[in-house]
Amino acid sequence: MNVIQLPKKVRIVEVGPRDGLQNERAKIPTKIKTAFVNKLIEAGLTDIEVSSFVHPKAIPQLADATELFEALVQPGGVCFSALVPNERGLDRALAAGINRIAVFTAASDKFTQQNINMSIEESLATFSPLIAQAVDRGITVRAYLSTCFVCPFEGEIPTDRVACLTRKLLEMGADEVAISDTIGAASPKDILATVGEVLDHAPVEKIALHLHDTYGTALANVFAGMQLGIQTFDASAGGLGGCPFAPGAAGNLATEDLIYFLHRMGVSVDVDMDLVLDAADIIAKSLDRPPRSKQWLRQRGCIIHPMGASNHE
Repeated sequence: MNVIQLPKKVRIVEVGPRDGLQNERAKIPTKIKTAFVNKLIEAGLTDIEVSSFVHPKAIPQLADATELFEALVQPGGVCFSALVPNERGLDRALAAGINRIAVFTAASDKFTQQNINMSIEESLATFSPLIAQAVDRGITVRAYLSTCFVCPFEGEIPTDRVACLTRKLLEMGADEVAISDTIGAASPKDILATVGEVLDHAPVEKIALHLHDTYGTALANVFAGMQLGIQTFDASAGGLGGCPFAPGAAGNLATEDLIYFLHRMGVSVDVDMDLVLDAADIIAKSLDRPPRSKQWLRQRGCIIHPMGASNHE
């Protein structure tokens, strides 16, 4: 019997404060976001995407990025990052003391048009000098490559396009590319095909997987990624998320579900699940609805009612 050699340890990038909240219409107060991030830190998460320096009118939920970073204390060993769409966003990030940023494009022209009103090539031309400026100032850069498997506007995405764009982003100076299943439509077969081709052109340590759980395949896709040697996965406490520019996109893979899965697979991850669930509770009470994660439902088994009250069932 052949046994698959999985990574011994996995890195989780917590995207709940940014990707998890960006699509929420109910205004989350900055003090609640601060408590949320602090609880994630307490849980042991060391890579946290805190917010985005986009124009406030584009994503009102994240309009308080500067205030949020001012309210937070970054412990040693913890990396805070923020999404940056342009030079103005980079200036704001630098003023906030951020030492890691993220930029974003997609493997679908129609998606980039919907998302940032640019073609793929225009987005690369925009982000190339931005990445260079950041690197020159000692800032590290992650690049998100959205709709790597299926686009809500174009359908299936060719694997060679994803591999080519990944290579270009790394050549520009990004130190990591998050291959993203933006609408959660990928299966393990898709992961093996697309990420497998990406890895023919890029070092495995520079590739992360960003998975949504629309069809319940996110953990299966994590397993497929680990078979290829991927060791970095994005997740969101409570399964928060959904892309405002991708119709039908469900929440991100829940951090607590990923932790459970990794523990059962014998893969090391130094994060306290109970404290991640506590973090999910903080946002759930503010949103007046329970988290989506299976672990929250199993361990907490309650419904969040308006005004923050909860009843066990």
